[in-house]
Amino acid sequence: MLAVRTEGLRKVFEQGRARERRSHVAVAGIDLRIEQGESVAFIGPNGAGKSTTIKMLTGILHPTAGTAEVLELVPWQQRQRLALQIGTVFGQRSQLWFHLPAGDTLRLLGAIYELPPTVARARSRELVDRFSLGDLLSIPVRKLSLGQRMRFEIAASLLHKPQVLFLDEPTVGLDVIAKAEVREVIREANRDGATVFLTSHDAGDIETIAHRAVVIDRGSLVFDGKVSSLRRQWLTDKVVELRSEEEVTPPQMPGVVVEKATRYGLRLRFSAQDLPVRQVVAELLERYPVHDITISDPPLESVIAAIYQREALKR
Repeated sequence: MLAVRTEGLRKVFEQGRARERRSHVAVAGIDLRIEQGESVAFIGPNGAGKSTTIKMLTGILHPTAGTAEVLELVPWQQRQRLALQIGTVFGQRSQLWFHLPAGDTLRLLGAIYELPPTVARARSRELVDRFSLGDLLSIPVRKLSLGQRMRFEIAASLLHKPQVLFLDEPTVGLDVIAKAEVREVIREANRDGATVFLTSHDAGDIETIAHRAVVIDRGSLVFDGKVSSLRRQWLTDKVVELRSEEEVTPPQMPGVVVEKATRYGLRLRFSAQDLPVRQVVAELLERYPVHDITISDPPLESVIAAIYQREALKR
C-alpha cells in the first residue's frame, strides 16, 4: 500500500473582489507516489506550493482538481479517519496546551485519539523514555525551551502510532544542539516504520532526515530523486581544496574561481560541465608541489540557494 498518492492534484485560489477577481495557481497538477516507510523532503522556494499541498494531503483544503489518497483514504472526504493514522508537526504552530504540564497534554491527546487508558499510559511511558522527557513532564509547556517543546511535539504526534508523519519546518528557530536532538527523534520514528514527509528550508534537516527529495517550483514538480543526486541536477560545480608544500600564488585559469587563498592553500570552484575535473586537477598538480588535494560537491545549501535564485529570476 502506498502511503501517499496524488494524480493531477491542483489548487487554484480566487483573489480580489467580485469584479476584479484573479486566479492564483498554487499547485499546478502534481503526480506523486510515496511508499510506506520512505523519508521524503518536499522542498522549494516560498510560495512554491508546499504548504498548500500538505494542507490538501491532511484534509484541511479541498483541491480544485485531481485526486489524492493518504493510506488509501481521501483526505478531505475522510479526514477524521485519516487523523487517527497520521501525525503532524508544524514548527510555528503547536498542538500542545500552553498552560498545561506536558504530561497532562499527553494524557489529553490519548483521550482525543480514543486510545484505551492502559494503552495510552504505556505508549506515553515508551515515548517519554525514548526521548528523555521524564524530568519535564510536570513543567507547563510555556516554561519549556523551544528544543524541549519540539521533542514533546514529536512525541505527541507519535502517541497513536501514526503511519505517516507530516513535518512542516520542525526545527525552525532551534539552536544547533536542539536541531540535532529533533532530527534524531524523527530518524528514529522513520526507522520504526513511520513514513516521513518533511518540508524545510534547512539543508541540515534535508540531508540528515530524508533519503528522497521532491522539489516543487511554481506549483509543479521539477525534481524527484535521491537527495544525493539533487546536487548533480541543480549544480554542476565542483570544489577543489589544495594544500601545497610551498607558498602558492592564486592561479589564473579560465573558468576557475578562487574562493579562498592562504599562504599554503587554495579553495577553487569550477563547473564540471565546462571543464573536465581531470583537466583541472592535472593543471594544479603541474603548477604546485601538492601535499594534499580534495574534490567535493558544494554543500546542499548552495543547491537550495540555486533553486531560490532561479525562482527569483522568473519573477
